[in-house]
Amino acid sequence: MALFKRVSYDGVMGNVESVDFDFLKRCSLFGGLTGAAIEHIRTLMLRQRFAAGGIILSEGSINDRIYFIEHGRVEITKASPPDGRPGSRHIVDMASGDVFGEMELIDIQPCEATVRAVEETVTLSLSNRDLYLVSKFDMKTYALLIMNLARDLSRRLRYTDFLLAKGGVGPGPDGVTPGSAGTA
Repeated sequence: MALFKRVSYDGVMGNVESVDFDFLKRCSLFGGLTGAAIEHIRTLMLRQRFAAGGIILSEGSINDRIYFIEHGRVEITKASPPDGRPGSRHIVDMASGDVFGEMELIDIQPCEATVRAVEETVTLSLSNRDLYLVSKFDMKTYALLIMNLARDLSRRLRYTDFLLAKGGVGPGPDGVTPGSAGTA
């Protein structure tokens, strides 16, 4: 018996059933989940392909998905501060196995940064609605997902704190912020 209604996203990317189960098992968000739970969550996932240079998320836009980079590489950038300096600031590069978009999933605020594919990139994603469906069917699985998400965010915050403490983040004397931390 299927835990969730199967969702198929046929087309250029194929069907979500072709998602590598072992890849999902290696993602920290799924730590501690049973194989059956991961298998059923997999049926909710959306797979998308982005060409090199393609914008996945734009700073200030609305996002309700958490993205897993299946293949490829992205860069996260932040628009210049409102002091009039041109351009944008590079925050971090991410590659296969990395996750982004989780901040908006939690705080329901606009995207804090822009995510752009550096090379052809394939993502898998889950929406707020998908997580709601998990909560309605299996609260234990949902609780583990949220705890794993909190752990990931905590690790990133600790790393950012480390960079701030060592002086690696924040405007230097020339107004440029060295180092990188954070996600979209």
